Amino acid sequence: MTYSSSLTDKEWEIVEPLLLQLLPAKKQTRSSHWTKRELFDGILYQLKNGCNWADLPKDLPPYSAVYWHYKQWRAAGVLETLMNVLHRHVRQQVKKSPNGRG
Repeated sequence: MTYSSSLTDKEWEIVEPLLLQLLPAKKQTRSSHWTKRELFDGILYQLKNGCNWADLPKDLPPYSAVYWHYKQWRAAGVLETLMNVLHRHVRQQVKKSPNGRG
């Protein structure tokens, strides 16, 4: 199921390489049952809706996995850096557009 907070395929094509580039290197102890996209969608769902982590919809990864990744990525500065990079890209696109300022 998709939610209003879920990324479209086109949006994920932009975010995925940036996210993979920003994620801290870690030892792979076991393969994850969930993709980065599923985990990221869970994080976006909680941030948009402001619900308790335990109230994430059951078709998203378990809240414990989503919250654990959120804490790790936030502590490593991944989410803030990702937002800054995306913000810069949007500003550059606006400047280049015929209707953009500057």
